[in-house]
Amino acid sequence: MKEEQNQFLRLLGQLPARLTAEQAAWVLNCQTHDVPILVAARLLKPLGNPSPNSVKFFAASEVLEQAKDRAWLAKVTITVNQHWQKKNSRKKANSPNARRPTVASCLLRKE
Repeated sequence: MKEEQNQFLRLLGQLPARLTAEQAAWVLNCQTHDVPILVAARLLKPLGNPSPNSVKFFAASEVLEQAKDRAWLAKVTITVNQHWQKKNSRKKANSPNARRPTVASCLLRKE
């Protein structure tokens, strides 16, 4: 966001009506790359009907309201954690070291 926009919004004392994914992530205290995970899980709904590769905007009032809901925040946390656990476990399973037998396992087989 440009400095002029920041100054204007500070004068108003409120957030812009539409938030970008980055701004929504700031409000929710999560990473920008977590926002698509929340959209896919239907925990965050973008405004309108954006195409998959377009910029998505979120209603500030809705994001702020959801951020006050402890149960919703728990779902967000669980969803993001599960996503990264699955992604990391797939990465480990596909790594070259996962398929190679270790020296210890080779020695155990010979005995």
